[in-house]
Amino acid sequence: MTPFIKKKDIKKNWYVINAQDAAVGRLASYISKVLRGKNKPTYNPHIDNGDFVIVTNIDKIKFTGKKFKNKKYFKHTGHPGGIKETSPLILKEKNKSQEILKLAVKRMLPGGPLAKKQLTKLKIYKSDNHPHEVQNPKIINFQSLNRKNLVK
Repeated sequence: MTPFIKKKDIKKNWYVINAQDAAVGRLASYISKVLRGKNKPTYNPHIDNGDFVIVTNIDKIKFTGKKFKNKKYFKHTGHPGGIKETSPLILKEKNKSQEILKLAVKRMLPGGPLAKKQLTKLKIYKSDNHPHEVQNPKIINFQSLNRKNLVK
C-alpha cells in the first residue's frame, strides 16, 4: 500500500530533456509520466506529486513515418460547423513548434483541474538556453533510455 504523502513533504525536482531528434509520442509519454509523479514511489493519483520538466531544442523534434505531414489535430469551437483542423507542418510554419509537444502531453494527462496544474510545470524552449539554471535541473539523456527514442 502506498502511504499518503503530505503537501509539505513533497519535493519537486527539475529535469532538462534535449528534444533533438526525439520521437514526439515517446517523449510526450515520458514527460507526462514525470509531470504526474508516476516515476516516484510516493505516487498518488489525486496529489500533485510530479516534477518540473524543461524541454530544449523543440524545433528539432521528429515524427516517425509520414506523421509530420499527414497527422491532423482537431478542435471544435462549439458552434455549428466550427471544427478546426491543423497539422504539425502548419504549426511549425507558424513558429509554434512548442504546441506540437504541448498538445501531445496534454492529451496524455487525465482531464480535470489537477492535469491543468501539472501541465503548467512543463517549460518548452526552442534553443538550448533556458532561464531555469538557478533551479539546478538534472539532465535526462532521453535518447539513451531506449534506442527507439531517437529518430534518424
